[in-house]
Order: sequence, then C-alpha cells, then structure tokens
Amino acid sequence: MSTTATILGATGMIGGEILKLLLEDPAYSNLRVVGRSSCGVMHPKLEEYVIDLQDQNALEQAIAGSETVFVAVGTTNRQVKGDKEAYRKVDFDIPVNAAKAAAKFGVYGFALVSAVGADPNNEYNFYIKLKGVTEETVAEQMIPQTMIFRPSLLMGERKEKRPMEKIAQVVMPVVNLCLRGSWGRYKGIAAGDVAKAMVNAAKTKPKGIHFFEYAEMMALAGK
Repeated sequence: MSTTATILGATGMIGGEILKLLLEDPAYSNLRVVGRSSCGVMHPKLEEYVIDLQDQNALEQAIAGSETVFVAVGTTNRQVKGDKEAYRKVDFDIPVNAAKAAAKFGVYGFALVSAVGADPNNEYNFYIKLKGVTEETVAEQMIPQTMIFRPSLLMGERKEKRPMEKIAQVVMPVVNLCLRGSWGRYKGIAAGDVAKAMVNAAKTKPKGIHFFEYAEMMALAGK
C-alpha cells in the first residue's frame, strides 16, 4: 500500500528532523515537502511543492491524498519585526489552513508543533494565546487523529542566529535537572526527540485529539 506523508516546515529544526526520519522510514512510500523555498534534499520518494503558503488552492493540492500531515512552521518576533499580524499569518494561518485542507480531503493524521503553556485564554502573552487559539482551531477541524506537541526550549542547531537562545541552550541541561513535578514540562528538549515523538505518535496513537508535553514526547522518542 502506498502511504503518503506531507511536511510543512521541513527547513526548520523539527521539520528537518522529521524529513530525515520519514525518508528512512519504510512505512512511508511517498513524501511531500511543502514550503516557500526548497529544502535542498533529493530522494526518490520525495516530492517538493514550493508554493505561496497563503495560497489555499496550492496548499490543498499538496495535501490531498496524504495519510498524515506534519506541521512544524513558526516564526519569531524578530523575523516579523514585531508585526503581530505577520506573526499570525505564519503561526496561525498556515497551520489552520493546512488543517482545513486535511479535513477537506480526508487526511487521517495531523501532527502540529505548538508550544508549552499554550492557552487561548491568556490575555497577557501574545505568543502563548496565539498558540492556544491555533491549537483550538486545528482541533475544531475534526481530523480523525489530531496530535498537538508542546515543546519548551528547543535544543539543536538553527540556520539563523539567535544569540540569547544559544546561551539558553548551554545552561538548559543544568536547568532541566531542577525542573520537577509540574515544572517538568518546561524542560528543554532536542528537536530530534520532538520529531521522533511526532513520527512515532502518527504510527501508534489511535483516533482522537492528543496532547504531548515533555514527558510524553520523551517516552515516544524512546528516552
């Protein structure tokens, strides 16, 4: 049986790791990468869709026929120069439009990278509220298997320079030792572990809406 997976955000930390895993995974015979630029990878089972991610028709064409869609897109305040509307177009519009396309074409699984603490009712933190509203809207699409992953600080090498985040990554292993109980969900986690958790969840979790924080992701990653 031909099984197709689609990745949005394959040029990012988590998306890049998902791409590596799926290229090596015999469970997926076809792999689509959707983005605004090429991921720079060539493989017999890989097909690229370089599109305007705001173009719903193009997005639907890329997603139609997929078994699972992995969404690992996101921006930063620095990248959008503080423009909240531009931030929303990436962190809300793209995942939600992808979820709508997935629902329309009968996609079985939808795996979304969100953020720890996501809360649609948070009126004090734009980022946390936006992530919460995005989760809520994605869940409303009623995709049979909806999986939402909530990492804290991501550990790994980024293509773009983020000096403060680099410093945080250095001290995070020590901080992780102090984060226990309910604080454990704020532990820093390797992008590769998030990716493994997403791929394994897509293959093992039943229908329904599932949320994964640090402990659940590490378990799925086999750590």
